Order: sequence, then structure tokens, then C-alpha cells
Amino acid sequence: MHFIFSDEVVLLFDFWSVHSPAGVALSVLVVLLLAVLYEGIKVGKARLLHQALTSLSISTSQQLIEETDQNSSSSDSPQVSRTRLRWFLCHFSQSLLHVAQVVIGYFMMLAVMSYNTWIFFGVVLGSGVGYYLAYPLLSMT
Repeated sequence: MHFIFSDEVVLLFDFWSVHSPAGVALSVLVVLLLAVLYEGIKVGKARLLHQALTSLSISTSQQLIEETDQNSSSSDSPQVSRTRLRWFLCHFSQSLLHVAQVVIGYFMMLAVMSYNTWIFFGVVLGSGVGYYLAYPLLSMT
């Protein structure tokens, strides 16, 4: 197998069959945007984790750990219940973002495995553009 410059390619699914230069350009744009989205999701996961850790104070986290260790089934205080709910929602949303990131990553890998050089350039350029646009957002917390 080797990379080729061609305007005919089948990407990911049989219905995504391209037979013209305009179709290849559109496919490269779609793959490029997928790569930008992939980088954006990586930054979104990091920001979400940072927000979760800063919103939960050390004392509340410690109280939650002690409460869980004691396994007391008695009535929980509203603060602890709210903290548990917030932590669950944060963990759930991070899990959803992780699944989306993995799916998009595999789609990009399969697109590159079409061995079309234009698609490969689209993934590489999209990753670079996504990194350039998304990573400065990490310092804006």
C-alpha cells in the first residue's frame, strides 16, 4: 500500500464515494473540520475537568470521601447530595466527550487509511489548525 494523489476515493462508507476534484476538495474540508473538532473536544475535556476540580473545594471533597467510606445510609446533607450530583454530571459529560473523541479519532484514522494523499493532508492540516485555535483556550480559565 502507498499514498496516491487521486480524485477518486471511497471514504468510511460506500455512500461516500468521490469521483471528482470538487468532491475531493469537499471531502478534505469535511475531514479537516473533523480534525479541528477532535482537538476542540480534547481541550473541552481538559477545561471541564479543571472546572470540576476547582468547583469542588478540598473540604467538600474530603467530606464526600469520608461519607462514602463510612457508608452511612442515614440522611445526607443537602450540600453533600448536591456535590455528588455535580460530580456525577461532570463525570458523565466527560465520558460522553471521551466517546465522541474516540469515535472521531477512529473516523479520521479510517479516512487516512484510504491512502489518499489529499485526505491525509486534510487530517494533518486540521489537527494543526485545531491545535492552534483550541489550545489558547486552556489558559483562559
